[in-house]
Amino acid sequence: MKVLIVDDSKAMRMIVMRTLRQAGFAGLDLEEAANGNEALAKIQASAPDLILSDWNMPEKSGLELLEALKAAGSTVKFGFVTSESTPAMKQKATDAGALFLITKPFTPDTFKETLGPYLS
Repeated sequence: MKVLIVDDSKAMRMIVMRTLRQAGFAGLDLEEAANGNEALAKIQASAPDLILSDWNMPEKSGLELLEALKAAGSTVKFGFVTSESTPAMKQKATDAGALFLITKPFTPDTFKETLGPYLS
C-alpha cells in the first residue's frame, strides 16, 4: 500500500514515518512531498492509496490540495495530520472530504486507532 506524506517540515515527515512503523504499519510504500503542488505532481505520476497531509504549507495548503483532488474527481483516501484542531477546522476538513484529522502531537496508538481502517 502506498502512502504519501505531505508536510513542509522534513522533520515532521520523518516523525510521521517513524510513528507509522511504531503503530505496526511496517511494509508501507512511503513517499514524501513538501507542499501541495509537489504532492499533486506525485499523485498524478503514481496515485497513492492514502494521503496524510499537513494543513498549513506554502504554495498549496493541505485543504487546497484536497479541494484540487476532489475537483479532479479523485477518490484517493485523504486525512490531515496537523496542529489545526478547532471544531471549525475539523468541520472544514470533513466538508472538503477528509476522512480523519489527527492532531499534533500524536502517538503510535492514535495512528493505530485512526489509520487502522484505512491501512488494513
